[in-house]
Amino acid sequence: MTGLPGGIPGCLAGWCGWMIGCVDGCCSTASVTFSFCRRDMNQKADNFSFACPVCRGEVEWISAEAVHCPVDGLTFGCEAGIWRFLPPERAVALAQFRQEYETVRRREGRGSDDAAFYRALPFVAENGTQINADDADFSSRSCGVTQDKPLRVSAAWVERARSFMVLVERVFEPLETSLKRPLKILDLGAGNGWLSNRLAARGHLLAAVDLGVNDWDGLGAHHHYKTDFICLQAEFDHLPLAESQVDLVIFNASFHYSVNFTVTLSEVLRVLRPKAQVVVMDTAVYQHPASGQHMVAEREAAFLQQYGFASNSLSSENFLTYGRIQALGAAANIDWQLIWTIPAWRRLARWLKVRLRRQREPAKFPLLVGRRA
Repeated sequence: MTGLPGGIPGCLAGWCGWMIGCVDGCCSTASVTFSFCRRDMNQKADNFSFACPVCRGEVEWISAEAVHCPVDGLTFGCEAGIWRFLPPERAVALAQFRQEYETVRRREGRGSDDAAFYRALPFVAENGTQINADDADFSSRSCGVTQDKPLRVSAAWVERARSFMVLVERVFEPLETSLKRPLKILDLGAGNGWLSNRLAARGHLLAAVDLGVNDWDGLGAHHHYKTDFICLQAEFDHLPLAESQVDLVIFNASFHYSVNFTVTLSEVLRVLRPKAQVVVMDTAVYQHPASGQHMVAEREAAFLQQYGFASNSLSSENFLTYGRIQALGAAANIDWQLIWTIPAWRRLARWLKVRLRRQREPAKFPLLVGRRA
């Protein structure tokens, strides 16, 4: 496990020449939804090969909008542009988690009626102004500058924007330079699809995976984008994909929802190619397990008071520690690299601040990049 000082790139300009951007004059919302399902089957197979999420065996195409597992007798269809790969019993088991999660997100004011909001993510200011990430004047230190005054990025997205810029500079630009081809990528915990949209605009092949399918904060928001990526409602531990086909898996602020990190990583490694990579983004890391446990207790108490439930129906692991990262790497034969998204002096200043106030250890959010040892 290697710790590196991670500077933040000044802008995201200068795409590689082969990359494909958003297509102007794309089809309407209705036709986009239609095309996501009713696609030529050969073209879809060229992108991602499906498998049964239960037995992981081959599935049969029974129409342009459905596949069938002959072993388990299950049929999985595409509805409103989203492939539904949750078996009935798992949909029931996860219903409370999904309902409580959406309740919290609605109360937090997530989502928008404006498609431009989604297309601007993660660069959205508190006043709703979009920040052009491709603008040469974009400042990573202020997280966005317009012509005459800085804009504060929404608190919900400031960390996402910072992590995304580091992800592009430290992971994508080297891969794009060396491979010189589109990457096949899983966006795990894709939410409204913002990351899939950004990476698809760079010319890559994306599968956005999430449990949520609503059209304001879940996979249903895909119709806001001009890029093309496939949406899969599925669990991390039961990916509906054949093995050894993916170049990169990104846990998009989502790894902490896993109920068993070891099992989740094992499933991810199943679908990864031998020299592929896995990235954990925006998951809290602590030095001491007690600090993470304290954080979870604080959050559950706050949720119980504010929403009437603790939001703990899913027995998630919730956080990482440096020791846990090393143990997971040893168990899965993964070498981890820690890339910091904020400079060392800021991390030190925050640590000193909480020490002086006798507060618990603050979480850190490095980018974890894993490669098979």
